[in-house]
Amino acid sequence: MSSERHTIEALQQEGRTFPPPPAFAAQANATAALYERDLESFWGAEAIARVSWSTPFERVLDWQPPYARWFLGGTLNACHNCVDRHVEAGRGDRVAFHWEGEPEGERRSLTFADLQREVVRLASALRRLGVGRGTPVGIYMGMVPEQAIAMLACARLGAPHTVVFGGFSAEALGSRLKDMGCAVLITQDEGWRRGKRVPLKANADSALALAPSVGTAVVLRRTGGAVTMAPGRDRWWHELVAAEEGDPAGCPCEPMDAEDLLYLLYTSGTTAQPKGIVHTTGGYLVGVSTTHHYVFDVKPDTVYWCAADIGWVTGHSYIVYGPLCNGTTSVLYEGTPDFPDRDRWWAIVERYRVSVLYTAPTSIRTHMRWGPAHAEAHDLSSLRLLGTVGEPINPEAWIWYRDHIGGGRTPIVDTWWQTETGMIMITPLPGVTTCKPGSAGRPFPGVEVRVVDDHGREVAREQGGHLVLTRPWPAMLRGIHRDPERYRETYWSRFPGVYVAGDGARVDQDGDIWLLGRVDDVMNVSAHRISTIEVESALVDHPSVAEAAVCGRSDPTTGQAIVAYVTLKGEHQPSVAHVQRLREHVGRKIGKIAMPASIVFTGELPKTRSGKIMRRLLRDVAEHRALGDTTTLADPQVLEELRARALTDPGQEG
Repeated sequence: MSSERHTIEALQQEGRTFPPPPAFAAQANATAALYERDLESFWGAEAIARVSWSTPFERVLDWQPPYARWFLGGTLNACHNCVDRHVEAGRGDRVAFHWEGEPEGERRSLTFADLQREVVRLASALRRLGVGRGTPVGIYMGMVPEQAIAMLACARLGAPHTVVFGGFSAEALGSRLKDMGCAVLITQDEGWRRGKRVPLKANADSALALAPSVGTAVVLRRTGGAVTMAPGRDRWWHELVAAEEGDPAGCPCEPMDAEDLLYLLYTSGTTAQPKGIVHTTGGYLVGVSTTHHYVFDVKPDTVYWCAADIGWVTGHSYIVYGPLCNGTTSVLYEGTPDFPDRDRWWAIVERYRVSVLYTAPTSIRTHMRWGPAHAEAHDLSSLRLLGTVGEPINPEAWIWYRDHIGGGRTPIVDTWWQTETGMIMITPLPGVTTCKPGSAGRPFPGVEVRVVDDHGREVAREQGGHLVLTRPWPAMLRGIHRDPERYRETYWSRFPGVYVAGDGARVDQDGDIWLLGRVDDVMNVSAHRISTIEVESALVDHPSVAEAAVCGRSDPTTGQAIVAYVTLKGEHQPSVAHVQRLREHVGRKIGKIAMPASIVFTGELPKTRSGKIMRRLLRDVAEHRALGDTTTLADPQVLEELRARALTDPGQEG
């Protein structure tokens, strides 16, 4: 066999299919005809249908690779589209957010009229502090309504923002504030996580020592805990807005060009410096509102819950800007799924009669590990659509989600997209698509995707390769802040003229796309390029396994050997015999070449606070080398336990 291989081997097959329920299809927002429209006519029509323009755009697209300009000549304001126009249309009494605090009993519901008043009050106060068009603002908060209010207040004034996830360290916050050159930081005294207080203001104080451009910090009082307030710099939110009446006429929305910067969102890169992803106003708002409308089939009475954090792009696009632009009622939850009990999510679904739930495969697998009894204790009959985001979902988790959360009846939209894409790119369309557990379906209308080999040649059906995007899309990143060369090199240099996503994928015989994980995570075993996702799916297919993460380590014989980190369900115990059972199960599912050389049993996997498994750190553990950046890790102790186990148990056999 040749040692030169240019595709990723697709080993696992999934034969189950789920056509759309006829009743759902009959009322669905999406129809198959959407796929027949050409790029510019589709996006031009959606831009008019979804968004209100202060000045109509004259041209849909100017594409000069790798830069696109969308809706040329058009002006608009994101806050007006997300808030004011709904109030002006007589929908001010519709609930915008049902908010549930982590401490039980803390609840608020904000209508669009309430949201408008609070946004205007904060925007007016910020304006008095000197914030205006082009003033960069940082936001470092927990999952409280005021986080969305802060984003919308910035958008109202034309002030670009960067939201830094509340779980990030002071160093991570400081580097982002410095890179953007923020003049103001909006934060809060403390947050809540599993009943403990998170010292957001204390972290912010340390960060501001690294970001001399920040002259003012606005502090929301959340817990009432004691914090240090620096004279001349720090201002209490409630004191600033106390004198503001919230009259929108007194603080009008700033008309912005469609290509004006709306926000930066920093994402990790291969270097120590995070990448400031540039998202502009018009194309982004059109992209997220359009995808939200069709992918989640939102209606006027939909109660929608995206169980992500606003600090990630999922929260920007599908908690704040997309749903609010569509006038949708959303749920916000401050805490974790297991506080104070493991049924907290399902109590929230029952309380607010949630109809659409959008969450990560990692969260689903966590609930699988806890067992279905927690969901069964609650009435989940209001759910009519489920969604997943963040990483490919393995088929068994997909089936569990549908059976135990969706009552065996709900369509599931498994979505693929990135911080850089801004909006959902590959997805089933509910009511149209016949779903396959583990497949993300087809490109969203107006999006074009190919799978290519290492030389940029399109691969045959059922072969794995690099996922690339061959046409521009409205919500696409417009660059990396202050680093155009890095933008070109990272996304556009490998295959000229196309965007390289960094993910592997295959297209099956029906044209449906199966994501294979990050290309960097592909393992080369005896000249076979094997996807981590497929091996993980095979492991989770075993009835004893709740979660699994796989990586490669150097091997003198095979080039790389497969190392699997496995979390068992509660009633199963680790043993050498169980290691062999799992290896044989993988061999039966996808072939002996994919059998793990080593299996490590662990109670938890190292994850970010958003629930993504940090496979690069598992590679560091497997190779016995120094750990890379751990600033986004939710629980560093998990990694230390794995390192200790690897050092004391060289065989890694559980």
